[in-house]
Amino acid sequence: MSLLNDVAERDGWRCWVCDEPVDPDKSVNDPQGPSVDSRTADRKAKVAERLAHRGCNSRKGAVKVSVDWPDRLYVVEPAPLIAVASRLERKGGREMVGRCPTRQDAEEAAEWLVDRFSRLVPELPVTAGVESGGGQFLVVLVAGRRR
Repeated sequence: MSLLNDVAERDGWRCWVCDEPVDPDKSVNDPQGPSVDSRTADRKAKVAERLAHRGCNSRKGAVKVSVDWPDRLYVVEPAPLIAVASRLERKGGREMVGRCPTRQDAEEAAEWLVDRFSRLVPELPVTAGVESGGGQFLVVLVAGRRR
């Protein structure tokens, strides 16, 4: 099996940058086609290669990659998730990643974060919690350890 197929199967045929499905039947030259992203910029990453759309991978080379929060979530001052993932991979611990006006908004954001991190950094188990304070609800990510 090729490296592309191995990486794609491990990543469930989802682009690590945009989190959208990658079509295995698209040409590797098509912007929506599959490519292997060698995360050489992050030498400390535990997973060296990730699946990405050709277009996402090419664009990532020109600008610093970012993972967007979905518009459907109501989060004030959302944290940059690539930086959060990098810190949690390196140091573990917990990090506040956003503020929400209601508990329901915070719970929806927390649920999305755990799901998104399961693909963004699959080797790093995270849990998310909601803490109230000052009339708002804080979304907190906690890095766990694999046993």
